[in-house]
This record gives sequence, structure tokens and C-alpha cells, in this order.
Amino acid sequence: MFNDIGALELVTIVVLAILIFGPDKLPKVIQDVTGVIRKIRAFSDSAKQDIRSELGPEFKDFEFEDLNPKTFLRKQLGENEDLKEIRSSFDLRKELSDVTDAVNSREADSAPAASAATGPDLLKKPAAPAAEQRTPYDADAT
Repeated sequence: MFNDIGALELVTIVVLAILIFGPDKLPKVIQDVTGVIRKIRAFSDSAKQDIRSELGPEFKDFEFEDLNPKTFLRKQLGENEDLKEIRSSFDLRKELSDVTDAVNSREADSAPAASAATGPDLLKKPAAPAAEQRTPYDADAT
């Protein structure tokens, strides 16, 4: 309930409680607060039991914590092989390292030989087209 309260905050709350209520009334206030918290918990537990009894036997394994979207998805998806395969397909570290190696020319020795055998060299500028292949320029059209 109070997972994010540190030691300094706790000391501050205790000092403020002593200053506000005084050392004489503080134990009585603490008892009253804990009694109210117990009554609220008992009320919520009885409400949960009433809802479960009204839903019927087909919802006997229903948990209110499952209404949280994160726990609902965990329960519905589970840890199956399809989910692990999907997670591994989104792992971009291998592809990123391959691209980094290509950019840093770590595969420079094998790349020219492989590209010459498989297709045209894309790093080489294409030759200018011959005069008869050029389209005619019409100065009046522009």
C-alpha cells in the first residue's frame, strides 16, 4: 500500500501527527484509523463475495484482479510458443548489427566479389546515354 514512501517521508508524517494530535491523543487516533481501514476491507470483501455469488457457478474462478488490463492480457496470452516467436521476431539486434557491419565495411572483402557475380555494381555511376537515345528538347514547349 505504501511502497513508495521513504524513510524521510515516514519520519515527517510521524512528526506532523505528533504536532497535530499531540502525544496523548496519538494512540487513540491510530486505533481509530486502523479500525476504519479494517471496516473498509471487510466491506469490500463482502461486496466481492456478493458479486461472486450473484454471477453463479460459471464464474467461480473469476478474480477481480483480472480486470486490470495487464493481468488480463497475461492470463489470456499465457507463455506459449507463439508469443515467444513473436517476441523473438521483434528482436532487431541482429539486423542492426548486420547493417552496422555493412556500413562500417567490415564485409568489404567479400562484398565486391559477391556483387559482381550476382548483379550490377550499384556504386558505379551509369554511363551517359548516347545522343540518339536522348529525347529531343523543345524550347517552345517550356
